[in-house]
Amino acid sequence: MAHTLGLTQPANIQHPKISFTAKEIDVAEWKGDILAVGVTEKDMSKDENSKFQNSILKKLDGLLGGMLAEVSSEEDFTGKAGKSMVLRLPSCGSKRVGLIGLGKTASYPASFQRLGEAVAAASKTAQANSVAIILASSEDLSNESKLSTASAIASGTVLGIYEDGRYKSEPRKPKLNSVDIIGLGTGPELEKKLKYAENVSSAIIFGRELVNSPANVLTPAALAAEASNIASLYSDVLSANILSAEQCKELKMGSYLGVAAASANPPHFIHLCYKPSSGPIKTKLALVGKGLTFDSGGYNIKTGAGCSIDIMKTDMGGSAAVLGAAKALGQIKPPGVEVHFIVASCENMISGTGMRPGDIITASNGKTIEVNNTDAEGRLTLADALVYACNQGVDKIVDLATLTGACIVALGPSIAGIHNIWILKVLKKGVFTPSDDLAKEVFEASEVSGEKFWRMPLEESYWESMKSGVADMVNTGGRQGGAITAALFLKQFVDEKVQWMHIDLAGPVWNDKKRVATGFGIATLVEWVLKNSS
Repeated sequence: MAHTLGLTQPANIQHPKISFTAKEIDVAEWKGDILAVGVTEKDMSKDENSKFQNSILKKLDGLLGGMLAEVSSEEDFTGKAGKSMVLRLPSCGSKRVGLIGLGKTASYPASFQRLGEAVAAASKTAQANSVAIILASSEDLSNESKLSTASAIASGTVLGIYEDGRYKSEPRKPKLNSVDIIGLGTGPELEKKLKYAENVSSAIIFGRELVNSPANVLTPAALAAEASNIASLYSDVLSANILSAEQCKELKMGSYLGVAAASANPPHFIHLCYKPSSGPIKTKLALVGKGLTFDSGGYNIKTGAGCSIDIMKTDMGGSAAVLGAAKALGQIKPPGVEVHFIVASCENMISGTGMRPGDIITASNGKTIEVNNTDAEGRLTLADALVYACNQGVDKIVDLATLTGACIVALGPSIAGIHNIWILKVLKKGVFTPSDDLAKEVFEASEVSGEKFWRMPLEESYWESMKSGVADMVNTGGRQGGAITAALFLKQFVDEKVQWMHIDLAGPVWNDKKRVATGFGIATLVEWVLKNSS
């Protein structure tokens, strides 16, 4: 990324590569810096003599002369989720033994991702080079569950150890380089799953870095350059087409260009296309991401407490998810599926050339929009992006956007809202029923990724608030049901023959406590594409 205002240049930091190895060995034989054991509350139960009943904990406690049971009682460590304890053992094969709480039960990927993150945090504190991770109870896991568990642990560890230090004068350098995963099997299937976790994690880190980058560095041109670079890295399956403002004008993208008009940084319309190098194409998909590299609100400028103008660099979080998915899929190379990655990138600024409240703009499908709020700009850029996506002949579209504060109010900071069109199908008995196939696909993908989504209604009666007296529609309705009316607006630009889903990730794209991006959406998108591939 080239530096611009403020002479800021992000450092080119090479993230340390962690080597993951699956092993089946006795925990007593392992030697290294930290032996981390994932424990549930049930695993931590003791008998009448205050001795562990779990076989692995009993063995470790025996090696340590009862110290593990004693200290866990003293510290009141019971295996609750989010809690951990680490003992330093200078005379043992492992320098430290850590117990990481998984809660009452641990059966979902998110639990094991958190285990990996907790181990990463412990390794940072201890400046550890080598770590082993084992579950106190893994005997009831199926072979498939063991694969997904190992993958989730690896992903959590990589993402937990990562810190974005590109804009710090003295970035921290983690030392962890080796992780052994014990007791979840070995062999080529597991190695393949660990490689998959590595690919997706690197894509999530890429997405985080895009969102973390300030608007004086990540301009629309810089975002387009990042997209082109992905296509160059995986040119065997990815191609890039970056449209200029003039080319967008030829395509009649008046809605998108209206938003971009005020900025000194010109818009860049990004289109990457994934095609497998061989074999037939069974399904065509499109991923559309909102790409506002900065949103001032325009003439309806963001003001007052809670306006979050200081973090409006995050308004391209949808595009980060889309481009992160492109990076991962370029590495994984799934067969049988064509995927279009589309981002209408620009800034929403204020100037004499900018869009004004009351202006009427015309989208590329010919529909007219009365702009009653320039701060409802994301949907205007997505309108032309969705029309463009439909013109690629795709079967399904998923769009992702930091679209509304209303969705954060409804679902909080950790959950994304989903809206999608229900397609009517005729059954053999002549009964009409709504098909929820697309929603089901994405929810199944999220169960693997561990990301949280909640389905929101598309209440058609709310469209009344979006009607204009002089144009086809206004771009925002009243305060009530704002996330729903935003989705209804987007629906106007999707071909009725195309299955479509809108994901509002305004909340989970950013970790407000840590003041960093999360990379939300990437893992779920990759899983969804793979499901369509298979």
